[in-house]
Amino acid sequence: MSYYQIESLEEYFKHYKKSIREPRKFWGKIAEENFTWYQSWEKVQDCNLVDAEIKWFTNAKVNITKNCIDRHLSKRGNKNAIIFEPNNPDEPAQHITYNDLYERVCKMANVLKSQGVKKGDRVCIYLPMIPELAITILACARIGAIHSVVFAGFSASAVASRINDCDAKIVITSDGSYRGNKILDLKAIVDEALETTPSIEKVLLVKRTHNTINIVEGRDLWVDDLLSQASANNVAEVMDAEDPLFILYTSGSTGKPKGMVHTIGGYMVYTGYTFKNIFNYQENDIYWCTADIGWITGHSYILYGPLLNGATTIIFEGVPSYPDFSRFWQVIEKHKVTQFYTAPTAIRSLAKENVEYVDKYDLSSLKVLGSVGEPINEEAWHWYNNHVGKKRCPIVDTWWQTETGGILISPLPFITPTKPTYATLPLPGILPVLMDEKRNEIDENQVVGSLCIKQPWPGMARTIWGDHPRFKETYFSAFPGKYFTGDGALRDEVGYYRITGRVDDVVIVSGHNLGTAPIEDAINEHPAVAESAIVGYPHDIKGNALYGFVTLKETGEYRDRNNLTKEINEMISTSIGPIAKLDKIQFVDGLPKTRSGKIMRRILRKIAEGDFANFGDTSTLLDPEIVEKIKNGKI
Repeated sequence: MSYYQIESLEEYFKHYKKSIREPRKFWGKIAEENFTWYQSWEKVQDCNLVDAEIKWFTNAKVNITKNCIDRHLSKRGNKNAIIFEPNNPDEPAQHITYNDLYERVCKMANVLKSQGVKKGDRVCIYLPMIPELAITILACARIGAIHSVVFAGFSASAVASRINDCDAKIVITSDGSYRGNKILDLKAIVDEALETTPSIEKVLLVKRTHNTINIVEGRDLWVDDLLSQASANNVAEVMDAEDPLFILYTSGSTGKPKGMVHTIGGYMVYTGYTFKNIFNYQENDIYWCTADIGWITGHSYILYGPLLNGATTIIFEGVPSYPDFSRFWQVIEKHKVTQFYTAPTAIRSLAKENVEYVDKYDLSSLKVLGSVGEPINEEAWHWYNNHVGKKRCPIVDTWWQTETGGILISPLPFITPTKPTYATLPLPGILPVLMDEKRNEIDENQVVGSLCIKQPWPGMARTIWGDHPRFKETYFSAFPGKYFTGDGALRDEVGYYRITGRVDDVVIVSGHNLGTAPIEDAINEHPAVAESAIVGYPHDIKGNALYGFVTLKETGEYRDRNNLTKEINEMISTSIGPIAKLDKIQFVDGLPKTRSGKIMRRILRKIAEGDFANFGDTSTLLDPEIVEKIKNGKI
């Protein structure tokens, strides 16, 4: 019996029990039977969650691009690996076969080597959603360089902090990017970032928008010129299963962004396995995930997961509202998409528009719908089910994180009975537990608790780049011996899980995890600001939006609050990126603090939500009257 594809609910339970009781045997068989290795492992698993020491497939030798590309060439060489759908629907789509992908990745790998990039070097990639983004990532993996993709909506300051944290040697960007009816100047952002990044030796430039850009002689080189001289032959580097594959930065609730490190072997096995099962992928399917590759969803379920399975994956440059709100549905009809994976934010925004945008397109090719980034609310779930899936496509409401590498809890299509707003059951190998406030496991159902994972799985992150103590402290100290997700969850009477939201100071806005501390740091740089506190509040489209409570210094020149609001959001946009701007700012005389100086954010959340019924015990506050003042001054 193969463990790789689950075909019934009975089989799911059988596989699940096996994976929990005998994880080494379960994952060892999946790894051996479904992936290509240069050398087998000594141990399937060598993990100690108390010390946050995690290893899978120890001393095995592998290269992930051999599994994503090379091994498919004999049977699928002429099959489309990537379909690129441009921002402008009038621009022709590109179809890149596995043979084409092999040649382009080999050439790019040789370009990187020609510029001095070696095994273990870090490469920062700041590119739009174009084929060169996927090709560059795979080229890094082929030569053993560690890729660090930065979402091409982040500011120069955010780019610089990520480059400096991992000492990247080279940056790859483009002359610009298209986003709806806008052209973004990515090169100017990189130029500004590089004013404070001494480790960068070269900037490689991809042509996309043909903007006029600044070229720094000796540093900036056009990729096309280098590719024209590059060989199409490249032997994949032999890598250890535990060598880093990539660093991907995620916002923390405190301090600088965390560079999550994922290693090759375990990540490969887990993303390949989960993609196959969660999307019920079949040989001739056309799969489309609308995420950006700059996030973990794009890494795992646009690029690596699909290609490991020899799938056809769509890379979409555009936005759902350009040229109009029918863009997603037009693409589905055009390419006969079978699996469609998007975010609740997108679903909610499209559900607000006239349903004729959906109905005028033929969506009969669809078989599976997916949701990612945050729990999907019931109204959006039903709209998605009724109007996009026509009540015949199961919705996989997936829960996972940058740190987990792949999906941990999700229905399996045509197998798991779905329930709106519930991620349902854990994947094989995943042992979730709910913890109470006294750090005890909660055994019964119909309860809410802090969600932890009790058993290691292959796709989990190994460390925070350059800071293992922080990794251990953040994820393994609150509940020793368990991975703490930072999320709360409800478990219903049959054992289905519903994610109830973050329990720390991270707010999920439009599917993006935004730490409040870095935003507050940016606001507090304004000369008029004394202090600030950020909380999330429910938003019809974004799921959550950001609400800022700001106290000012005694400065007369900043009496124009509208102008001050604009300046604060401009500072956030510059420091972090436009995605972190505040929807509402309330200027207050003070913040509710305990006598020890801790801001009582739960009170601010209630005020932001308009819930004034019960603030709980405010007797511990330094100034209990401040709550009434803030409440009365609410926007």
